[in-house]
Amino acid sequence: MKTSNINYSIEENVQILISLLKRRGIKNVIVSPGSTNICFVASIQSDKYFKVYSCVDERSAAYMACGLAVELQEPVVISCTGATASRNYMPALTEAFYRQIPILAITSCQPRERVGQYIPQVLDKSSVPNDLVKRSYYIESVSNDEKRWNAIDKINSALIELYRNGGGPVHLDLETKYSDDFTIDKLPTVRLIEQYSYEDPFPTLENKKIAIFVGSHTKWTNELICIVDNFCCKYGAVVLCDQTSNYWGRYRILPNILCSQNNYSSECLKIDVLIHIGQMSGAYMKLYPKEVWRVNLDGELRDTFKVLTKVFQVSENYFFNKYIDDYVGVSNQNLYYDLWESELKKTYEQLGEIPFSNVWIANYSSKMIPQKSSIHFGILNSLRSWNFFEMTKGTLGYCNTGGFGIDGCVSSLIGASFANPNKLYFGIVGDLAFFYDLNSIGNRHIGNNVRIMIINNGKGNEFRNYGNWGSPLGEFADDFICAAKHYGNKSGTLIKNIATDLGFDYLEADNKNEYIRNSQIFWNQNLHSKPIIFEVFTETDKESKALEIVYNLYKTPKSVAKDMAKNFLGEKKYRKIKKTLKNK
Repeated sequence: MKTSNINYSIEENVQILISLLKRRGIKNVIVSPGSTNICFVASIQSDKYFKVYSCVDERSAAYMACGLAVELQEPVVISCTGATASRNYMPALTEAFYRQIPILAITSCQPRERVGQYIPQVLDKSSVPNDLVKRSYYIESVSNDEKRWNAIDKINSALIELYRNGGGPVHLDLETKYSDDFTIDKLPTVRLIEQYSYEDPFPTLENKKIAIFVGSHTKWTNELICIVDNFCCKYGAVVLCDQTSNYWGRYRILPNILCSQNNYSSECLKIDVLIHIGQMSGAYMKLYPKEVWRVNLDGELRDTFKVLTKVFQVSENYFFNKYIDDYVGVSNQNLYYDLWESELKKTYEQLGEIPFSNVWIANYSSKMIPQKSSIHFGILNSLRSWNFFEMTKGTLGYCNTGGFGIDGCVSSLIGASFANPNKLYFGIVGDLAFFYDLNSIGNRHIGNNVRIMIINNGKGNEFRNYGNWGSPLGEFADDFICAAKHYGNKSGTLIKNIATDLGFDYLEADNKNEYIRNSQIFWNQNLHSKPIIFEVFTETDKESKALEIVYNLYKTPKSVAKDMAKNFLGEKKYRKIKKTLKNK
């Protein structure tokens, strides 16, 4: 290859790295010789933006970088190959760690699948000493959109870490395919993620369509509610919630039923700036923001919507107050909020008859919750169903969305109930989640402020529900995917006997009329003489049909789940399973 043809490597992770280094203003690089880092080194060598130095000894190269970074008061990059060359960086990186010197150590490497296979020049760099670098990232070769997104986020995070919390060294393990193609003459425009702290000037929000997305959130202070309401008033913003967001201010919107439509995409869902606060949400909302700003004291990159551009390592109070103080116009008419309200009203008007199911129960019961209660949900179907319908104002909602497992939801409810014996605590869980956490209801500290509703369909019905790609497998999924027929197989006496033996009052229902009658007891605002367990028996086909109705309020399409199953399994395997089921 003629050197005149050398531009940038065709390896996309290299292009992304170089593009972001340039956007960050990082230009000084000290290179040690080798073959594994050729794609990176040849690419920066051909770009006159970079000032490249050569040093054969990696130990010296890293110490040189320390000296240069301190003198320039800016980050310096070091690059070497993946074998013991990378180990020679360790003394200088240790020095940099304790002196908080911003060194970006790029150790190029072969794919990690080769580690431990006696392949030459392959070492395991998946773990590093605690006092060597602030963070270590593995940057895989880009082979699809998911890998590209991952590379962009990780490299952005690495470059932010060079400065964040006082700065320090950061490590990138950069995978290479040893491509000899250097014909790329223009770098891609890569999404830059910027970080802001208390000292920094904040970017403008003027003339933007703004929404605040709140994931799972602790109870809001009155002060924060007032601040956010004031912000929304000035900027014409709305607050998008699920049942664990716990914001009950003026601009609350519960958008899930509108966001879930298969055949209608409202203009509401298109957002200029989505301000993301709180933790994990279990709502699975379809939103289409142009960019996301994350606000959290941890300062971490949480790129839920894959368009993160800014991270604010400040408190929520400070962030919203800052924009209130900086606002120079007059308060907006909140036309965006009005649009959301109108669209939701139109969507709810499409609701017809819903079969007896989780969804029907949520719709019927959501406004029956006594004032100032807390409600704990099991993950997925329980939380999803209640996310469609607004609850009594002020109700606090919780769900174990952090680890997102079925274990522990009843225990979390009971633990919360200890805090205030005069407050009602409700739980909505499926049968598998209940039995998984069964030992908790035998705890002797349980008070009469606990009420647990068990939706018993005799299986993990999630995997038979409309929209789940396992749904077209039908009864084939019951034995192992749905774990059906365990725990008494919808026994009418098992939970009843356990509940009464442990001092609970027991209620049951297997149709709408029975539910309506017993719900008057379960949702009663007065403390009962005993804790209550309410077992509600539902059927698989009705659970699935209820979701199909909710997802297709504007019209009924072909099954989305069928297409998902075909895509995942492949047409041949999908047809084979369907044929097997038909023969049965």
